[in-house]
Order: sequence, then structure tokens, then C-alpha cells
Amino acid sequence: MSVYKAINAVQGELAKTGISKDRTNEQQRYKFRGIDEVYNALSPLLAKHGLCILPRVLTRECVERESKQGAALFYVTVHMEFDFVASEDGSKHTVVTFGEAMDSGDKATNKAMSAAYKYACMQAFSIPTEGDNDADTTTHEVRVAAVPNALRGVNLPAAQMDALRELAADAVQMVEIDGNPSGAQMHIDAQNLDSDQKTALWGLLGPNSKTRDALKKAAENARAKARAKTRAAA
Repeated sequence: MSVYKAINAVQGELAKTGISKDRTNEQQRYKFRGIDEVYNALSPLLAKHGLCILPRVLTRECVERESKQGAALFYVTVHMEFDFVASEDGSKHTVVTFGEAMDSGDKATNKAMSAAYKYACMQAFSIPTEGDNDADTTTHEVRVAAVPNALRGVNLPAAQMDALRELAADAVQMVEIDGNPSGAQMHIDAQNLDSDQKTALWGLLGPNSKTRDALKKAAENARAKARAKTRAAA
């Protein structure tokens, strides 16, 4: 089917150029790729190779919460399908993914849909951070980077670490900007992290992080409420 040929062609070009991490998260001080960078890189390649990506929202969940300042916060999760369709013969392949986002206005759904699209494309095309066409272009001097104590012994794939960095950034945003530590804790719980992933996330948040302290307190409050509810039902 032509769809897989087209996907492979786009993937081949992205393997050469990649999409660099040009944006900076100010709280966690790390680079990331925004949805605009993904659109700008993909749009000409999709047109060139006759590949269309058609979105479809399967479900949308919206939970309203309150920020520390008393403003409304809308936490949206979308379950989406993306049809990768070859214009040559109409053959298609469907990618299913989720997107999550929070906003104090009317942008939460848009952000969640953009997140779902970005990660569907990153995984379908195996988009590298940046290309490396020529081995002679750059001479690298390798230095062993220091590993935070909290991350020693944790060996996770690069893609998982990238996802955990974004999760850490979400937690910082929700705790320190939106004033919603309980929402941040619920967001983290919803990821169903294993023990290594939790250790890595905790390390990324930093040993003296205000966010870590707030998350600990939120988790303790949630457990206390659960115990009280159990006693009341007994």
C-alpha cells in the first residue's frame, strides 16, 4: 500500500534534518519541541510525498478545577485517532493516541489536541531531535556528564526521559504557576508510572523543589481523605 511508502519517505527526510529543540522551559531549564516546529517541519514533507494526516476525536473529558487565585482551570484529556492517508491510492494507517492539557481560558482542548498530534507524529515518523547528515561536519569532544544522585541507577530510554521531562514541566506549571498541586498529583497518577519512572520524575523535579514539597503534601492530603472516607463508610 502506498501509505507505508509515503510514511517511510517522510521518515527518511526527517532522519536527515530532525526537529531541533529550540524552545526552553523556563522553570526546568530544558529544551523542547513545540507544536509549531512540528507543523513547520512536516507540512512541506507531507505535501511532497502525498501524505495527509486527518484527525478524529474519539472522546473528550474536561474537569474544572480552581487555581490558588480562585480562577477556573480546565483540565482536558482527548482520545484521538489520526488517519495517515496516501493521496496516490487512498490507503491509510490509523494511529491512536491521547493528549492532555490545562488552561485557564478556552484553549485547553486545542492544546490537548495539539499534544496528541505532536506525539502521534513523533512516534509514527521516529522524529530525531536534530539531524546529522555528515559525520565530518562536527568534531565532538566527549565529556562525561554528571548524573544527579536521584537519577543514579535509573536507566530509561531517551523517549521516556523526554516524556518525563515534559511531565515534570507540567507539574511545575500546575503547582507554581496555577497553584493547583492536587491537580498536578492527579495528573501524575494518571500516567501509571512504574517505580523507575517515578524515581526519574522525582529526580527531575529536584531535591529542594517547591513542586516536590507541594506534591508530597497533596498526596498526603489525598490519602487522609481516602482514610476518612473509608472510616465514614464503615
